[in-house]
Amino acid sequence: MKKTHKLAASWLAGVTAALCMSPVGSAPVAKLAADGLPIVVQELVAPPSLPPRITRKTAAHVVVNLTVEEIEREIAPGTRYTFWTFGGTVPGKMIRVREGDTVELHLLNLPDNKLPHNIDLHAVTGPGGGAGQTLIAPGNEASFTFKALAPGLYVYHCATAPVGMHVANGMYGMILVEPKEGMTPVDKEYYVMQGDFYTTGGYRAPGLQAFDMQKAIDEKPTYVLFNGADGALTGAGSLTAKTNESVRMYFGVGGPNTTSSFHIIGAIFDKVYTEGGKHFQENVQTTMVPAGGSTIVEFTPRVPGNLTIVDHSLTRAFNKGAIGLLSVSGPDNFAIYGKGVKTPLPGAKPAAKPAAKPAVAVTPAQKVRGKEVYEANCAACHQSDGKGVAGVFPPLANSDFFQERPYEMGHIVINGRSGELVVNGEHYNGVMPPQDLSDEDVAAVINYVSTDFNKGKPVLTPAQVRDMRKVK
Repeated sequence: MKKTHKLAASWLAGVTAALCMSPVGSAPVAKLAADGLPIVVQELVAPPSLPPRITRKTAAHVVVNLTVEEIEREIAPGTRYTFWTFGGTVPGKMIRVREGDTVELHLLNLPDNKLPHNIDLHAVTGPGGGAGQTLIAPGNEASFTFKALAPGLYVYHCATAPVGMHVANGMYGMILVEPKEGMTPVDKEYYVMQGDFYTTGGYRAPGLQAFDMQKAIDEKPTYVLFNGADGALTGAGSLTAKTNESVRMYFGVGGPNTTSSFHIIGAIFDKVYTEGGKHFQENVQTTMVPAGGSTIVEFTPRVPGNLTIVDHSLTRAFNKGAIGLLSVSGPDNFAIYGKGVKTPLPGAKPAAKPAAKPAVAVTPAQKVRGKEVYEANCAACHQSDGKGVAGVFPPLANSDFFQERPYEMGHIVINGRSGELVVNGEHYNGVMPPQDLSDEDVAAVINYVSTDFNKGKPVLTPAQVRDMRKVK
C-alpha cells in the first residue's frame, strides 16, 4: 500500500507542478485557463475536515486531482475489509467550489487497483454526471470539465456496474458548491457521511471480511457507519467544539440503500438546509436524509459534555455502528442544563450481594486472550480504557455494576440486554446485542475486565459460562 500512496502523491505533485497552480487557500498565479479564468488547485483534506471557506468574489477554473485507491483496513476493531475509495478515505475527500466556477476534474485509477472505476457528481448538469467521461481501467487517467451552476451540497459516487457494489464498498463523497454571495463564517465545520456495508461475517466478526452481494440486494447491512469505520467518530476521532461556538456540519448519505434519521442527542439544530439545498428550516430535532442525498445543519452547543451523533433508526446506532461523538468543552451552565438530583424511593432495598464463589485460576494465555477479545468486541463502544461514553455506553472500568454483579455481566455478554441500566449513579438506556463468542472467550473477557479495569479477581470459568447458556 505504501507504494500505491507514493505513486498517488507523485502524480498529484507532478500535475500541480506542470500546471503551475497554487492551492485554493492562496492567491492564484497569473496564468489563466483557456476559458480566461484564473487557475487554482483544489485543496483536498481527509474527513471529517474539509477545505476552507471560499473568500474570493469571482469565478475560477478549479482543478481537482482525485485518485481511486483500493485499500484494505479495519472496518471495526479486529475486523478488516477491502474498501474502494476516492482519495484513500471513506467518504472521499470533499470538493469545495464556488457557484459559477469551471471545474476540471482529473481521475487517476492507480495501477495497483484491480477494477475499473469512474465518478458521477450530482452537482454536474449533464448525462451521467461525468460517469461516461471518466470510466477507466487501472493505470489510466481521465479528465473532464463542468460548470458549477447551482449552489448546494451534492453527493458524488462511483457509477461503474454493479453500481450498488462500488458504492457499498465506500466509493462516495460530497462536493459543496458555495453560493456566489458566500457562506456565513462559523467557528467549526465538519464533514460526515453515512454508509451501509455488507460483509459475509456478522457485526464485528474478526478477520478479513468479504463483500456479501446477497445481503446488499436484500438491503440487510452488517454495518451502518459514519465515515467508513465502526467508531470513526468516537474516542480519539471524536469531533470537538467549545460551548457557544457555532458549528456547521455537512452531512450526506452514500448508501447504497439506507436513509438516515440524522440526530444529535443533546442538541437542537438552529438551521437545517433540507437535502443540501438553498432553503432552511429552524429548530429541528431530527432530519431525514435519503441515500445519495445530503443536509447542512447548524447549531451552537450551550453546555459542556458529549453530544452523541446517531442515526435515530436506533438499532443502526447501537447494533450496527452509526454513532459518533461531539465533545464539547467549557464551563457548566446550570440555568440551561441542571446537574440533577437522584434519591432512592421510600422502601427501596439495596441489591443483595451474591454468595461467594470459589477462586478462579487464569493462565497467562487466557489473560492475553481476554485483552484481545475486549479490543475486538468491546472497545469500540466502551472505549479502550473501559471508561465508556457518558450517557451512551456505561463504563466497565471502576464500575459498581460490574463489581457487584460480574456473573450477570456474563449473562449480558451471552444474551444481550436492553433497557435502563444504572452504573455509578448514572442512568443509561440502550441496547447491547448478544455477542457471538465461545465459552472460553466470554470467560476470558469478563476476567480481563474484572482484573484490569476493576482491580478484582478472575470470576468466571468456561464451564460456568456453559452452564449460563442453559438458563433461558
